[in-house]
Amino acid sequence: MSCYTREQIENAVKGKGYKWFENGDYNVNIVGVRNSATDDIVTNKFDDCMTISYKIDGEWNFHCYDCTTDPGKYWVDNLLNPDGVAIVVPGQYRGSHKIGLHQGKYEALRQCKPLKVWRDDNKNDVYDHISEDIQDGIFGINIHRATRYPGKKSTQVDKWSAGCQVIAAYNDFEEFMNVMYKARDAWSNSFTYTLIDSDDIK
Repeated sequence: MSCYTREQIENAVKGKGYKWFENGDYNVNIVGVRNSATDDIVTNKFDDCMTISYKIDGEWNFHCYDCTTDPGKYWVDNLLNPDGVAIVVPGQYRGSHKIGLHQGKYEALRQCKPLKVWRDDNKNDVYDHISEDIQDGIFGINIHRATRYPGKKSTQVDKWSAGCQVIAAYNDFEEFMNVMYKARDAWSNSFTYTLIDSDDIK
């Protein structure tokens, strides 16, 4: 998935009526972009984008990383929850994440406030977005990395996501987390996550 400009992300977020953080350094905007072109087919690829926008000395910085905002095929077919696999509903979730251990292994952004998810239990390799199947709660929807090998990048989602937002490349995630540490030190250990669709971007 081709990446976007910071201005495109900002305009899309503001166009949805969401908060865009722009006061002070490292007041970071974390915005996931789900690839609308896949028509909700389970591609099992890192074909979405994770973007971060923030200022240093008043100047904007922007990074865009290959990621998945959807669960991998393994967990679509092998349900962890009898209600179905979790698919995050697009929206802005204020203070939804904080730095903490992912599965007790390494630091990532851990879900700490409720998110809305669709539950899809029919295992038909299509992500179903049915309003009656939305649940709101804390489900361990973290923002973490795939491969644990420095310099490497995962290409298949598989078991890496059962609903988590997952950055494909190890080095990209390290860069992402370095910004999160500086944002925590400048502000607090509280991060807002915004998820939009690529169709929202003009």
